Amino acid sequence: MEAFIISMIVAATPLLLAATGELVAERSGVLNLGVEGMMLLGAVAAFAVALSTGSGMLGFLAGAAAGMGAAALFALVALGFTANQAASGLALAIFGTGVSGLIGQGYVGNAIDPLGPVLAVESLPDSAVLRVILGQDAMVYFALLLAIAVWFYLGRTRSGLKLRAIGDDAASAHAVGLKVLGSRTAAVLFGGACAGLAGAYLSLAYTPLWGENMTAGRGWIALALVVFAGWGPIRVIFGAYLFAAASLSQFYGGTLGLSIPSQFLAMTPYLATILALVIISAAGARRNAPAMLGLPFRPDR
Repeated sequence: MEAFIISMIVAATPLLLAATGELVAERSGVLNLGVEGMMLLGAVAAFAVALSTGSGMLGFLAGAAAGMGAAALFALVALGFTANQAASGLALAIFGTGVSGLIGQGYVGNAIDPLGPVLAVESLPDSAVLRVILGQDAMVYFALLLAIAVWFYLGRTRSGLKLRAIGDDAASAHAVGLKVLGSRTAAVLFGGACAGLAGAYLSLAYTPLWGENMTAGRGWIALALVVFAGWGPIRVIFGAYLFAAASLSQFYGGTLGLSIPSQFLAMTPYLATILALVIISAAGARRNAPAMLGLPFRPDR
C-alpha cells in the first residue's frame, strides 16, 4: 500500500501542474486545448537541457519556457487574431506533438539520473507515514503549493477577482477599464509554463527519459480534470490524485489479486475521465464555468 500511495503522488504531480495552469487560463475565459502539445514540448526541452548541462533546475526552467513559448503562439492566434479557440488549441496540440517528436529523435535511448527526495528519510524514524510525506522530490510539494496559491489568488486577491470578472463578462470588465487582453494573455502564458513544467517532470523525474508521445494523453486528462473540479483549485488537487490512482490500476491490479485483463485496466483512467464528464454534465456542474469560456473578445477601437 505504501508503494501504491507514493506512486500515486508522483503520478498525480504532472496532472496537478497542467490542470492548475489550465484552470487559470479558463478562469480568464480562454479555452486552450493544446495542453498535450505544450507538455510534450516542455518534456523534450527539459530533457535536452538537463542532459547537456547536467542541471535538473535548468531543465525545468527550459521546460517552462518551452511551454510558455507555445502558449504565446496560441495567444497570438486566438487572442490577437481572435481565431476560434478550440481549433487553435487543437492545432497547438498537433503542432507540439510533431515538433517534440522531431526534436527528440536524437535523445531516444538516453537517460538521466532521476531527481532525488528533498529529505533523507533514512535519517528519520522508520515510519511509513514519514516516508510518504517527506520522501518526495521538490516538484511534488511545488505542485501542491502552486494549487493552493492559485486558490488564494483567485478567491482572496483583488487581481484574482478581476481575472474572474474578465472570464465572466469581458465586455463589462473592459468598460470599467480592466485590461482584458493583457490579463488573458498573462493567464494563457501562466498555463503554458505550468504545462511545460508538467512535461518536464515527466522526462526528468517520473521516467526519467525521453520518448515520443510520452505524455500518453495526460494533457487531455488535465483538461477534463479542470471541468471535473468545477474550476476550483482545491478540488483539482483531489481530482489529480483520484485520476492518478485510476491510472495506476493497470500496474497494481495484479498485485491486488484482480483477475481483470490488462487491456481493460489500461483503459481505466480514460474511462474515468469520460464517466466524470458525463456525471458532471448530468448534474449541471457546468454552471460553475466562466460565462465567457471559449468566446473571443474584440475590444472597441
